[in-house]
Amino acid sequence: MIPPKRVQILDTQVDCISMAETLKFVDEHIRTTNQVSTILAVNPEKVYALRKNSFLRNFFAKAAILIPDGIGIVFAMRINGYKAERVAGADLMQQICAQAEDGNYKIFFYGAKEEVNQGAVERLRERHPAIRIVGRANGYVKDEDMGALVAQINESKAEILFVALGSPRQEEWMSKYLDQLESVRICQGIGGTLDTIVGTVKRAPLFMQRLNLEWFYRLIQQPARANRQIRLFQFAWEIGIDRLRSLMSNSRR
Repeated sequence: MIPPKRVQILDTQVDCISMAETLKFVDEHIRTTNQVSTILAVNPEKVYALRKNSFLRNFFAKAAILIPDGIGIVFAMRINGYKAERVAGADLMQQICAQAEDGNYKIFFYGAKEEVNQGAVERLRERHPAIRIVGRANGYVKDEDMGALVAQINESKAEILFVALGSPRQEEWMSKYLDQLESVRICQGIGGTLDTIVGTVKRAPLFMQRLNLEWFYRLIQQPARANRQIRLFQFAWEIGIDRLRSLMSNSRR
């Protein structure tokens, strides 16, 4: 497998990879390797989280795939001359599930509230009747019970693990326990994706997604996110300044 082209946007790495290329990587990796690889999502908010958290920064640098999850990241990549398309983590998870149904791959879900976890699994089974979801656990497993959870995942022979603990909890869990998992080949951090599947958190209508306005819809739905969304404007400003500096530097040569 040829690794995707990894580029630097401000001080954060991200891969030039499409949805189709990511799915191809998942399929080939499961069929041809005996190692676990992580898929993590990069968006403008994550850029600032990685700046403040050295553990996250190092963990992301070691990921097999860093998908360009936010449209802000995609625009920044394009402005800097890179070929890029958005690979939304929530969409990727569901595409992996569809692919797993065809490939007969086994899936385990860990994270979110019990009713959300159970409800998402039920809905995915309705959408994909042949899907092999071989186990699940909510996100409230106590530290002293983690050994039992690891044993449960190993006994399930799951090849795909979705971890829905939110960041940085899901990355901290992966860093601590992935080496103990025997059959898992792909592990994706999916944050609040299970909530979108059951509808406790609604995604933007399709037309808004196509217009790259999902961030605006989420702000309308959750005004408390305003402080977080300010990061988008800060990110856009930094990208503009960085690009201007690059152009001025090139003009002097």
